[in-house]
Amino acid sequence: MYFHAAIMLAAGIGVPLLAALNARLGANIGAPATAAVVLFSVALVVAAVTMVLTGAKGVPALATQPKHLFLAGLLVAFYVISITYVAPSFGVGNAVFFVLLGQLISAAAIDHFGLFGARPAPLEATRALGIALMGLGVFLTQRA
Repeated sequence: MYFHAAIMLAAGIGVPLLAALNARLGANIGAPATAAVVLFSVALVVAAVTMVLTGAKGVPALATQPKHLFLAGLLVAFYVISITYVAPSFGVGNAVFFVLLGQLISAAAIDHFGLFGARPAPLEATRALGIALMGLGVFLTQRA
């Protein structure tokens, strides 16, 4: 459990870094979409090398998967392009905090209904209060 938490903490730390770095690249070159293509090109190489090093498991099963599962690529592209475009004028903190708020809402719904094969975790009062407090925290950090 702690290992998984540490990995996700590192991933969370990386999100604002990704946003700041790619937003700066997009602003420097005047082309957020081009910066996104560069980001995805680097990510593709890293993911492909990782896949090869771990034995390219799962490739044969791709053709039989439900097509809606591939929409994740569309969502990550939307995130990267939107934050690359928005962050230079809106601020990295503002952009990431609103992304965080969206993540809280979406994650609660996915867990509550057990969507996409997620382990169901009903949205009980305590959990809803915790999410509301996190949302309030996001709001308060933006008022300062």
